[in-house]
Parts: sequence; C-alpha cells; structure tokens
Amino acid sequence: MQILDDLTKANLRQETILTIGAFDGLHRGHQALIGAVVERARSTDRLAALVTFHPHPVVVLAPDRAPRYLTTPGEKLALLEMLGIDLVVLLPFDRQMAAMSPRAFMEKVSRHLRLRELWVGTDFCLGQGREGDVAHLQKLGRELGYNVSVFQKVLGGENAVSSSRIRSLLLKGQVEQAAALLGRYPRLAGKVVRDAGRGQILGYPTANLEVRPELAVPADGVYAVFAVLGHDRYPAVANIGVRPSFGRGARTVETHILDFDQEIYGCDLVVEFVHRLRAERCFEEIEDLVSQIELDSQAARRILSGERGEV
Repeated sequence: MQILDDLTKANLRQETILTIGAFDGLHRGHQALIGAVVERARSTDRLAALVTFHPHPVVVLAPDRAPRYLTTPGEKLALLEMLGIDLVVLLPFDRQMAAMSPRAFMEKVSRHLRLRELWVGTDFCLGQGREGDVAHLQKLGRELGYNVSVFQKVLGGENAVSSSRIRSLLLKGQVEQAAALLGRYPRLAGKVVRDAGRGQILGYPTANLEVRPELAVPADGVYAVFAVLGHDRYPAVANIGVRPSFGRGARTVETHILDFDQEIYGCDLVVEFVHRLRAERCFEEIEDLVSQIELDSQAARRILSGERGEV
C-alpha cells in the first residue's frame, strides 16, 4: 500500500476508484464501503484509493466538540492495508483546507489521482460549509469526468453504524456492543510505564498503559481483556479509573496479565476490551480488594477461554 501526504505527490499510471472521509474507527460501515471500492477497483483493473484527514475536521472547525479518536493514524493505516486499499492519501486538515470549495478540492483530487469513480455514503459532505453533498458531487462529477456511486448505510440493529455511536457506547462501558459495530474489539495502545507498584505488592502486578489523551477510553471499571505484546495475545484483567482504594488519583489504565511474569516496562502494549466485569469500587480493607481481584481474574478466565481473540 502506498501512503502519501500530498495529492501532488501522486504519479499514477492507473485510474482510481476512490472514497473520501475521516474513517475514524474503520467500523463495519466503513469496511463495507471500502470493500465495495476494492472490489470495483479489482474488477476494472484500477487502483483502490482513499483520501483521509488528520486531525479530524471537527478538531479544527469546532475544537470544543472535538471527538475522541477510536483509532490513531497508524492504526488506521494498518487496517486500511488489511482491507486491500492500494493508495492512501493522508492529508493534514487545517483552516486552509477547510476553506476550499468542493469544486477546488475535487478538481485537485480528480487531476492528481486520475479519478474515475468516487464512492461515498448517503450523508457525505465536503468543502467549505459542507457544501459538497452527494448531489453537488454528482454535478461536479459530470463536469470533471468521474462517476459518483452512493453507498447505503450499514445498520447495527435499528440504527446506522457510526463512529459517534461507538464512542457513546464506550463512554457507557458497553464494549461488547461497540465491538459488534467495529467488527473487532475496542482497543487502546501505548507504552507500559512505571507506576507505584501496588499491584506487585498485592500479588497482582499490573502494566500501566500510557494512553494518548485524544483517544476514546471506555468508562471506568474492570474489564476482561486481551493483552497483546508483539504477536502474542494473553488473557488479562484491566482496570480503568482513579484507584479509589488508595485515595483518588489520576485516571489510569492498568492491566494484570494472567499467568505472566515478564518484565515489560517500556514495551508497546495493546489492550483489547472484551467484556465489562463491574464498576470500579472502593475497598476499605486491602484483603477485600485482593479477594475481589482474584474473583475478577477467575471471571476473566471463564469469559476469555471462549473467545478466539477476534470478534
């Protein structure tokens, strides 16, 4: 997969079948649209191309309403490669880009990407003031020489699958419902950093995850999770919260990997959230906390033993 950060850097011999969007989370709706683009490109001997943006346009246009990200740019690119995209143009979104008219943007896209077909969702808009809706893009396509195909929304239950819906589920701790819409477990990735070491003292050492502040984090609570280190996946229990049993502190994501005793400080860790076991609680006695951790570990074992590491 080729990755560019500027449309003008494209030097293509083949025409493209293209889709455009933020694609945060790359959920089942995104996957279906991208799958259609890839299939169309393969059947017509063209390139499957995708234009996306970072930061999310809302971060620039309405920072007070900026969403927490479901995927980092790196995760998004890795998923796009798995989905079969040939070319990704990851554009930096800024005020200058936001001020572009739909025509100016699509003229540039059409010229540099040798655009043959544009595939978008029913409510897709681009350009200054979101003027470039489907009807506008179809009009521009007739003038600029490309076709526009409109892809219907994918439903999850009675409602459409959307990134905002997934964020809402995560904020409620409903990770199983979020996984159903994502097509994979919700995940957080980061470095393992040193902490106070209380888990080690209690007999349940934890990996404290350094989480980027712009990422969407599930609600506080205790979760059955998979901990992924390199190519290895381990059953684990994660706690998200302020550790009230030790006096309220900063919000952390701590993971106790079951039957694991390796030193992993400084390592990259991915935590995949499978099931919420309970809310975070304050224990007056350390013995009660230890007993509960053991119960949580047993519950996680039962739940994760029936999982294959994928949704």
